[in-house]
Amino acid sequence: MYQNRPAMAIGTLAILTIIFIALIILAFWAWPKYNVYKQELNGQAALREAEWSKQILIEEAKAREQAALMQAKARVTLAEAEGKAKIARAKAEGLADIERAKAAAEANRIIGESLKNNEEYLRYIWIKGLQDGKGERIYIPTEAGLPILEAGKASK
Repeated sequence: MYQNRPAMAIGTLAILTIIFIALIILAFWAWPKYNVYKQELNGQAALREAEWSKQILIEEAKAREQAALMQAKARVTLAEAEGKAKIARAKAEGLADIERAKAAAEANRIIGESLKNNEEYLRYIWIKGLQDGKGERIYIPTEAGLPILEAGKASK
């Protein structure tokens, strides 16, 4: 039994050597295929990453466009509101001017009515104005409606 041992050891060594050589041959054959497979997976991963990056950029562009549209709409709405406010303010100012004009017309009518047939008061105001004069020239109308020019300067 002990005599077969070296032959068995040589046979086992030969089988291990053949298996080792077969593994080396298998490795030489499989390694390039594995590299190709690995590169293919890397390429697919890079492609997917690029597609996701592209989608992200598209969505960001859409968001910027929507934001720009919303800002433009807000500016238009603000401009419309400002325009309506200006129109309302102009109408209010116009109505106020109309009311002031009506009040002034009514005051003038009242003053005019009070001065009709009131020659004494008008003469009093005229005399008062002559007394309060500050060296102005006074033109007095004559019968023909023409003033007497340079009839005399008021004393200073």
